[in-house]
Amino acid sequence: MSHRYISNVKVNQDHLDDLKHVNNVQYLLWAQDIAKAHWQKINSHLQQEGVWMVRNHEVEYRLGGFLGELIRIETYVKSVKGPLSQRVVEFYNDKSNQLMVSCKTQWCYVDLNSRKPIRISDQIEKLFLSEKAPF
Repeated sequence: MSHRYISNVKVNQDHLDDLKHVNNVQYLLWAQDIAKAHWQKINSHLQQEGVWMVRNHEVEYRLGGFLGELIRIETYVKSVKGPLSQRVVEFYNDKSNQLMVSCKTQWCYVDLNSRKPIRISDQIEKLFLSEKAPF
């Protein structure tokens, strides 16, 4: 199992749709936010010049989130191959610990200037897949 990076968000009015539950698109925004935060934490130790671009998202919605609820967001990188990584983001109701939404995203690591895919270094792979990251 890879190291998990965790954050929390409290649902506010801006997160809701017309049905008064968290908008489906909001989960994708949170998934991207936590992926970025996780990468910035890792990259603070590496100072890599590459950037990540989304290749695809697969989202499974199980339970709705509602105003005032605390949602625990957990992410980890499941696999790495060449320039691609598979990241999992899971959203839990922090009170009940029930899985609400699961998102699997394939990211592509690209050169900052050319925007061409580059192989994920062994150092990055090790930090992504390590059970105990140094932070």
